[in-house]
Amino acid sequence: MSLTLDEARTRAAAVSEVSYDLDLDLTDPARGDFGLVVRIGFTCSAATTFLELTAATDVVVTLDGRTVDPAYDGRRLHLAGLGGTHEVVVDARVPLVTDGDGMHTFTDPADGATYVSAYLGMDVAQKVFACFDQNDLKAPVSLAVTADPSWTVVANGRVTSHDPAAGRWTFATTKPIPVAMWVVCAGPWHSRRWEHAGLPFAWHARASLAAELDRDFDELRRTTQACFDHYAELFAEPMPFDSYEQAFVPGQNWGALETPGCVTYRDEYLPRGVLPERMRASRATTIAHEMAHMWFGDLVTMTWWEDTWLQESFADYMGYRVAEAAAGYPHLLVGFETTRKVAAYRADARRSTHPVAPAAEDVPDVDAAATNFDMISYAKGNASLRQLVTWLGDETFLDGVNGYLSRHAFGNTTLADFVAALDAASDRDAVAWADAWLRTSGFDTIRVERDADATPVLRRLGSRPHRLRVASYDGAGGALTPLDTVVVDLADEPVRLEGWAGRVVLPNVGSETYAQVDLDEASMAAFADGLGRLEDPLARAVVWGQWFDGVRTRRIDPLAYLDVVTRHLPGETHPMIVTSVVSRTLASVLPERVPAEAVRPAVDDLAATFAAGLGAATTDELRLTFVEALASTSRDVDLLTGWLDADGVEHGDGRLAWYAALRWRVVARLAAIGGADAAFVEAERRRDGTVDGELGAARALAARPTREAKEAAWAAATEPGVANRRFGAVTAGLWDVEQVDLLAPFVDRYLDEAPGLAERGQAFAQAVGHAFPAVALSTAQLDAVEARAGDVRSSILRRAWEDALDDRR
Repeated sequence: MSLTLDEARTRAAAVSEVSYDLDLDLTDPARGDFGLVVRIGFTCSAATTFLELTAATDVVVTLDGRTVDPAYDGRRLHLAGLGGTHEVVVDARVPLVTDGDGMHTFTDPADGATYVSAYLGMDVAQKVFACFDQNDLKAPVSLAVTADPSWTVVANGRVTSHDPAAGRWTFATTKPIPVAMWVVCAGPWHSRRWEHAGLPFAWHARASLAAELDRDFDELRRTTQACFDHYAELFAEPMPFDSYEQAFVPGQNWGALETPGCVTYRDEYLPRGVLPERMRASRATTIAHEMAHMWFGDLVTMTWWEDTWLQESFADYMGYRVAEAAAGYPHLLVGFETTRKVAAYRADARRSTHPVAPAAEDVPDVDAAATNFDMISYAKGNASLRQLVTWLGDETFLDGVNGYLSRHAFGNTTLADFVAALDAASDRDAVAWADAWLRTSGFDTIRVERDADATPVLRRLGSRPHRLRVASYDGAGGALTPLDTVVVDLADEPVRLEGWAGRVVLPNVGSETYAQVDLDEASMAAFADGLGRLEDPLARAVVWGQWFDGVRTRRIDPLAYLDVVTRHLPGETHPMIVTSVVSRTLASVLPERVPAEAVRPAVDDLAATFAAGLGAATTDELRLTFVEALASTSRDVDLLTGWLDADGVEHGDGRLAWYAALRWRVVARLAAIGGADAAFVEAERRRDGTVDGELGAARALAARPTREAKEAAWAAATEPGVANRRFGAVTAGLWDVEQVDLLAPFVDRYLDEAPGLAERGQAFAQAVGHAFPAVALSTAQLDAVEARAGDVRSSILRRAWEDALDDRR
């Protein structure tokens, strides 16, 4: 049973002054559970309340020193006889998990080492310890852990004592934090530590990734310090916590989790082999994003889940801003414009769209809140904040932010609190801006029209005020020579761009606002003919974004779009644009817009396009993007096996090294086209010897184009207790846009069995939703999805199915 808004409000009104003292026994993970003793101090003005604790056994509860027998239903411990100040002690055994939702256990196939780490989040703290599992009952947490003496243990606070012989660790009591943001990570970590600005810092990784952490440590340290120092300049409030640990961990469901003082990242951010620059940039953005959460989310925390944006939109915005300004990664908005912002428009056009900041009553329980961790709360919120900064001015924005953080330090807030801080810092109407931008769903359209003398006129279709830059170009002879750029305020009245008659125009050229751009025919034709002559990569990214959106809205025929890709992608020089175009085309356009019978020739045309791009590329970074694209589309067995034999790519200027996941992408493609049998895949798995190999082999085996392979893959994906990463790998290999006839029976199997799989929990339900068939579906199949979606108990899976339907229809 998911916590409801009404229950949370009632409990928050009655319960206060909460504290936790945790003692964990992690010494025997092989038995499948761990020992928990938690002392909870609190004051309660009501006679009854409840704690959450999921699936615990051997539960013993004392209340104020007396053993009691509370009603326990496997999710809640109901307490009675309350009134005043109390202490509850819960002694129990709690299950370990393999799905990344709770105390996750992982055994590394590279060396047999075991790791046990708590990955929390909404409704997950209760899977680790008994607690009041809601954001607005923040509390200090004390922690002691007993573990294998050879292990290292890290958590939210500094280590205050360590007995190596006993494997006993104690940690400083935290500042008041939401229990969803508590963390502990235990195992034989390889650690690199240092001090900066008077605080201890560290990076940790699995022992088998020691070489990779050492390889990247100087960069990781430099990025961490640069972001930390930049936030110190931006924010008046100092770093709220006593240390800053960061760990690359196995099995994390999120890209990273902003747990105070100890951030966890999925360890795919530390790959074996060459790390492309764009991946470094993405990692730096994530580092900056999670560090922003120390203030937005950890220092000041949303009261209820309708204000997810108060944390995620800010961190998303600050992540891009600070990684570029402080960590030194330029053009990050190029990637944002062609990936996350495009995904936000896509999300905003579905039936599940919601305001960036919905009303609390529109998020009635935590399960409903889980569906709002989407590209509206992240990317649309990011873009909206970028527009807010453009509209207010940066200095005023930061004044408002600092007033907000200082006024509510270690407390909980709502949208009204943030708007009040902006109002105090500005003479502009922040309330009206928030109502227009954050309280409404959907997006505006900025349309370019031409008057009688071909002067461009901007017209807004929608309700929001926009401040944006508009660029003009001389399109004579297809040159697209830059002319002028102006800042425009666009609201109810159209804006005529005087003196620009006949020019090619591009609104929102600096990605200042969030609005679909509908270009006039002349401008669209000019970009379709001469995109490569636009020198500014962000301008090119904006144009690609319009083409993506045109295919989504069916304003552009998918085959016409593929023709644009064929003509322009081989000459593209920005790796982020290449990666985005390839990803959008393969993951969305082919399965959702291209008829099934046209998919195979489209893949062949794309492979030829990517090969041309590889031949034209002049840098290894660019070459690697085209190799990645070819690794997903080529039908040339000799080419692909040659790459494997060379463990890289030979080209005219030398040899291009790669990374382990790319090698496995090649193996999976070979398997999909019949060029690698089970023995071949097994030999590769043994050669690899790591978890990358285990997962890569699972994906490749599932990709083989036979009924037997698909049956085995489905059995592996639906095995009881299958680990989250293995499920994702198998289902990624199962679906192939070129195997639509072979996969038809498995579409039905998915629809039959997915609802039961989703009952395992929020995170696994999201994984099941992500595993929606990535092939062209017939009208009858789409009708079957529609008919069954309403009966799905998991709101997360139901939302995923409805989103998939909207994307395709």
